[in-house]
Amino acid sequence: MKVTEVPEIAGAYLFEPTPFADERGFFCRTFDADVLRSVGIDPTAFVQHSVSRSVRGVLRGLHLRSGAGEAKLVRCSYGEVFDVLVDLRPDSPTHGGRAFFRLSGETQASVYIPAGCAHGFQALSGTADVSYRIDRPHDPAEDVTIAFDDPQLAIPWPLPAVAMSKRDREAPSLAEALRPEGGPA
Repeated sequence: MKVTEVPEIAGAYLFEPTPFADERGFFCRTFDADVLRSVGIDPTAFVQHSVSRSVRGVLRGLHLRSGAGEAKLVRCSYGEVFDVLVDLRPDSPTHGGRAFFRLSGETQASVYIPAGCAHGFQALSGTADVSYRIDRPHDPAEDVTIAFDDPQLAIPWPLPAVAMSKRDREAPSLAEALRPEGGPA
């Protein structure tokens, strides 16, 4: 498995497995505890695994958690997505950095997103399944959502957003979401 540091986001990594393909399809390892340990990530820290299914054009995000935050290991297991990370950690050397990836079921690549970074994605294929491993049990009271189209972030979403949750549609700007009385600590 190839591991690449994401230069725009300190502490973020791209994990690219090597699928073994033949006439039956393919097989690949998508999670390897030793590989995570080799870059300083505790593989036992992940306490929940979830999956979302989206259709082409659906946009999910930008999401993060307040308080201690939430680290994630994200992979598109089927289809293809445009994946976005934004570093919102005030003390990070890459604060304000953005990183964009095309994750797909063909490559099975995963992105490790450190706590304090916002995450979102848009489905590019007819159907896209995204799986998430997270390091803290989900607590909806800590959810923070930032407007996907915030001009300060200028994210180049590849498609018009055909559908999104009410929460995402009505999300505040970056500045409003992160103000001390309502944003992440």
